[in-house]
Amino acid sequence: MKGVVVGGVSIILVVGVCIGLIASVAHKNSSDSEKDVLSTTSKSVAAICAPTDFKQACVDSLGALANNESAVPKDFIQAAIHVTLQELQAAFNKTGSIFGDAVSDKTIKMAKDDCDDLLQYAIDELQASLSMVGDSELHNMQEREAEIKNWLNAVISFQESCVDQVPQPQLRQQLSDGFLNASQLTSNALAIVNSISQILTAFNLTSLNFGGESNRQLMDESNPDDKKYPSWVSSSDRKLLGSQNNAQLTPNAVVAKDGSGQYKTIGDALKAYPKNLQGRYVIYVKAGIYDEYIIVDKNQVNVFMYGDGPRKTMVTGKRSNRGGYTTTDTASFSAIGDGFIAKAMGFQNTAGPEGHQAVALRVISDRAVFYNCRMDGYQDTLYVQAHRQFYRNCVISGTVDFIFGDSSTIIQNSKLIVRKPMDNQQNLVTAHGRKFQQETTGLVIQNCHIVPEQALFPVRFKVPSYLGRPWKEYSRTVIMESTIGDLIHPAGWLEWEGNFALDTLYYAEYANRGPGAATNGRVKWKGYKVITNRNEALLFTAGPFLQGQTWLAGSGAPFFLGFRQ
Repeated sequence: MKGVVVGGVSIILVVGVCIGLIASVAHKNSSDSEKDVLSTTSKSVAAICAPTDFKQACVDSLGALANNESAVPKDFIQAAIHVTLQELQAAFNKTGSIFGDAVSDKTIKMAKDDCDDLLQYAIDELQASLSMVGDSELHNMQEREAEIKNWLNAVISFQESCVDQVPQPQLRQQLSDGFLNASQLTSNALAIVNSISQILTAFNLTSLNFGGESNRQLMDESNPDDKKYPSWVSSSDRKLLGSQNNAQLTPNAVVAKDGSGQYKTIGDALKAYPKNLQGRYVIYVKAGIYDEYIIVDKNQVNVFMYGDGPRKTMVTGKRSNRGGYTTTDTASFSAIGDGFIAKAMGFQNTAGPEGHQAVALRVISDRAVFYNCRMDGYQDTLYVQAHRQFYRNCVISGTVDFIFGDSSTIIQNSKLIVRKPMDNQQNLVTAHGRKFQQETTGLVIQNCHIVPEQALFPVRFKVPSYLGRPWKEYSRTVIMESTIGDLIHPAGWLEWEGNFALDTLYYAEYANRGPGAATNGRVKWKGYKVITNRNEALLFTAGPFLQGQTWLAGSGAPFFLGFRQ
């Protein structure tokens, strides 16, 4: 579980070939044995498994293809994902017996229910990955590759999220052990997809295809928006977000506490979500404090919700970990369904610093956009749990790990307010949760302001505050082109515990400014660096990092794909 900092401590698709072998035993490789593992199998399997971190598990999972001379890369990728799906389903089926009688405890029962949801999400993502690999209509390799990576990243995040929030250490370890095979196989599948170019070369294929397919450029190169904007934001969504006068919008549902709308609660407006929706479901939430716990569920896709301003339209809650809730269940607002967009709204958790983990906003939605919104809390304010997310012109406040999760998230042109914590606590702006080096996730803070709240300002030098700490082994966070206030400790970053993750994390800073931006006193960890190469920093901008050119333009939110403008 992610803890408080005190004193610095802390469908199934029919596969073209038979797949008969599932890795049912966890395999951990040492660098000395990797060559031996690959030498015992066919050249084709060795080529596929070479980039993976768990080579024995990879070889075992692809054993049925070892002597199939007609197999092409597509067959191997399908097999790798199919076996992962089977292993995860098997692990899912065992969770009930692992939890056992412990579910009589209220918090444990919550944790099990959360796990059921998260693991079903993971299974859905694997099935979607199988479908995309097998879809002969998709020929654009880069587009296919990015989507599959996005889904596989989420599979890992969901497994980890299930385990992390279980309060009993012994039970948590049992769950972790139960997911070990599935986790390693997911990491392997990511490694294979990440290395598709090298694999194609090994198979003597000169074009980027899965075996005989011709390439076709899906992006309309004549459209300048393809280069200027992230592609997930459509022109219609751009108009929604860019509208200066909300009165010009025609919502599907109007929510008003005073009865002047169709619904008095946001929950009721979501219940009216149409079954066969085409386009956006637009909800206008009039000014008011909405004390209700909201979940935009997985089936409620393409919801656009807007208010009268982030201080006027506010969703509030006060659930906390200390109050007996799992971190997931503390969220005042959860956006799960893909394509969720929020504009001019506030989300808060009022449990206070003494509540410990208390989430204001939790986001799983892929291609999620938040524009001119506010998220206020203390510990764990914003849970960027999975998938691709974009925040612009927002205000996010908190104390410990107040932006955390294992997603691919960019926060642009926003204000990050560090609040006054409890006595003896230290502030951490971020805690990214990347578990495996094969994941392409990370947290990017670009052209933002990191400042103290008024209550912290007089004692900011007495309350150590840091840019972040590594929640997981391969935590990745980049702070770039931002103004960093003098509240940030000269070291910049804080250990999680001892030497954990200090060699494997990726923490970087680029072109920052302000009194807290000096890097001469920063940590000397192997995983920390100051980026001096502009092209390297460009990799963490919205275009390449979020595939933003494919979706952001349609959201309507202003943004930039490269460096600040």
